[in-house]
Amino acid sequence: MSQIFPLPDVGEGLTEAEILSWKVAVGTEVAINDVLVEIETAKSVVELPSPFAGTVEALLVAEGETVEVGTPIISISGGDNAPATPAAPAAAEAESGTALVGSGPKADAVKRRARKRPASAAQPAQAVAAPVAPAVQAPVAHTPSDPVNRNQGLLSELAERASRFVENTPLNSMVQRLAPEPAAAPAPTLAPEQVPHRPTLAPPPVRLAAKELGVDLANVTATGARGQVTKQDLMNYVAHLSDVQHSGARQPFWQPAATPGDRIERIPVRGVRKATAKAMVSSAFSAPHVSIFVDVDASRTMEFVKRLKKSRHFEGVKVTPLLVLAAAVIWAAERNPQVNATWTDSEIQIKHFMNLGIAAATPRGLMVPNIKDAQELSLRELAIALNNLTTRAREGKTQPAEMANGTLTITNIGSLGIDTGTPIINPGEVAIVAFGTIKQKPWVVDGEVIPRWVTTLGGSFDHRVVDGDLSARFMADVAAILEEPALLLDH
Repeated sequence: MSQIFPLPDVGEGLTEAEILSWKVAVGTEVAINDVLVEIETAKSVVELPSPFAGTVEALLVAEGETVEVGTPIISISGGDNAPATPAAPAAAEAESGTALVGSGPKADAVKRRARKRPASAAQPAQAVAAPVAPAVQAPVAHTPSDPVNRNQGLLSELAERASRFVENTPLNSMVQRLAPEPAAAPAPTLAPEQVPHRPTLAPPPVRLAAKELGVDLANVTATGARGQVTKQDLMNYVAHLSDVQHSGARQPFWQPAATPGDRIERIPVRGVRKATAKAMVSSAFSAPHVSIFVDVDASRTMEFVKRLKKSRHFEGVKVTPLLVLAAAVIWAAERNPQVNATWTDSEIQIKHFMNLGIAAATPRGLMVPNIKDAQELSLRELAIALNNLTTRAREGKTQPAEMANGTLTITNIGSLGIDTGTPIINPGEVAIVAFGTIKQKPWVVDGEVIPRWVTTLGGSFDHRVVDGDLSARFMADVAAILEEPALLLDH
């Protein structure tokens, strides 16, 4: 008896999805909850587990096709045909209140039973014939030389106090828990070759496969229950690197007039690109945008970041000026609550929590995952959350729940060397802050022109919620933190 599996509603309010890649072939024996196919919705890449056990009889939709929810996609015959209990992620259920039906995000490979495949079945990890290099992290702001600083003592005290308390102190209660005490001597900075090696957890088969593929497991995001890198983690990472490699090996862009055929490249609009376009048009033409720009002397922020990098509490943690901006936005939103809100036709909903969105450019397009309850994180925890969020986005591992219910967004255009811009508000929010590049410029201090590290902040606001004076106060507060990070300890 044949069982037909239709494309399920994955609980995101979406109506269609693209078939990215089949994980089985005709004739493959599958068990309940074995992964059948990888699909791309407008928000994320999701793996669909099998609700039946048996033999794959037919693949009803080809890879690359976009189909509507309810469309039959695979036929399975024989075996145990009892429907599987869908394993929806807890995070998605918490956000939407709805479990995924017959689907779920990428599951931990060690929690799934082994899949039986014939030799003809696709094997993504074996498709890479040559070793690949680790992914290159996105550029960060320029590393400065020591800037002019007229208050070195205050910065020293700030950095050391932050280092001692930041591990367990949320940003919104840091001040209440801090008490003046003598500054401790900073921990000595170790050269890269002196830093002790911390081995990455991974089972022997995964280590062997990584060695054969030339992949450093330290660069792979681990999702195992004990923090180990799973087989699926490695496969996802290798597939991402393969996509990057293939996208770089292109023919010459310009084609002569004598070239046969059409010289126009046509790219179907679907997935993340289609969803982003729809959201941006809706936001731009439904929310009346007002933009404000401010130049900021960020010299003390650069000095603060430099000192945090030397602190033993931030050992092994990537620290950039974006961390200070994130803390500044959280701090300023507490002082100006209406920037952390949602507009509806009947009410303004002010959020007493901060799900801080970070706009990230990925191979699949622009995505805005967010850090849940960012106001509760210590500065160190916030730094780790920022790193994990951007790394997962660039590796294509962002899940729908990570992009749901954002309250305010930051876009770091400065990482590309851009001074400023007019960002479009993320739908459902009323404010977004663009962070421009930090570079040395002439700056007037006490009547003297001296070189300082300067950046430009650009903010866009929904004028239905945020009036001009409120948006100006909010941007001034964010700028004040970048000019003097010590304000984080004294508000």
